Amino acid sequence: MAAAAQACFGTDEWPRDVPVPQASIEFEVPDVAEAAEELKSKGYRLIHDARTEPWMQVTARLLSPEGLLVAVCYTPAFHDAS
Repeated sequence: MAAAAQACFGTDEWPRDVPVPQASIEFEVPDVAEAAEELKSKGYRLIHDARTEPWMQVTARLLSPEGLLVAVCYTPAFHDAS
């Protein structure tokens, strides 16, 4: 849980006022900012907007009503042509 809290909130503690996720899943998308905007337009509340992680993956995350931590992401290493 500490890793998820660190990724979402920058702290090792999951916030008491946010339900603890039961599982997590990531979806690789070509444009994280666009995917995040689409999710918001559908009524989802993001934990955080698109941002670049220290390992260069771009992510945006939300907590689904079912308790699933969902990330839309773009991982440059997956798309490196070399």
